Amino acid sequence: MSTQVLIILPTFNEALSIQQHLSTIDKLRKDLETNYSISILQIDDSSPDGTAKIALDMNLANFSQLINPKKLGLGPAYLAGFNWGLQRDFDYFVEMDSDGSHLPAQLVELLAESSKHDLVIGTRWMTGGRIENWSTFRRILSKFGTIYAATLLRLPIKDLTSGYRVLSRNFIESLDLDSITNKGYGFQIEIALQAYVNGFSVGEVPITFVERSAGKSKMSAAIAFEALIFVTRTGIKRLASGIYRR
Repeated sequence: MSTQVLIILPTFNEALSIQQHLSTIDKLRKDLETNYSISILQIDDSSPDGTAKIALDMNLANFSQLINPKKLGLGPAYLAGFNWGLQRDFDYFVEMDSDGSHLPAQLVELLAESSKHDLVIGTRWMTGGRIENWSTFRRILSKFGTIYAATLLRLPIKDLTSGYRVLSRNFIESLDLDSITNKGYGFQIEIALQAYVNGFSVGEVPITFVERSAGKSKMSAAIAFEALIFVTRTGIKRLASGIYRR
């Protein structure tokens, strides 16, 4: 029996990229169907540009949608996707951006590595990893953010904010999903922290991150500040407790 995989795609105003991205994923999953049965779940924050309708009109097989009544953010979208997938007995859960910055072809390596780890992170900041079309300032900011978080939280992970991941059902079932608080990219740090401190195996594989060619980035000062506050507060608590892994 094929391994059941759920790709979760949070969307908000991705009308310019969603059709091409879904087409690429659909082709890939047909190529992998011998080993993996891949379904797609789009979670849309009521995009005013019609992203959800464009996706639904493609009439893809094994494609489902959840439509939030308003913009809730990245973290709540993935949590909803985890709950949806757990109820339907998926074995692995894939986090992937919907703007084409995460290359579907590289999912092959992430899935292969998931047989050895409970959380596999597609990493930009390791040998073989690359970023295309970013300014020097954004590279520095992203690299500094990961170094700051990894140092303060004492996590041996090279890319804590990467959003291209594969998570095992076993790991997700262990999480208290209601206790996860971050709505933006701090969500990725929080999930990685949960995996490490609770003794789950974390692996990393190099990916190429390609900056979006259409649409607008969802990164904002508020999202960055949320992650900064979470990392700082949690790091201080971990330092005070002296307990870094169970």
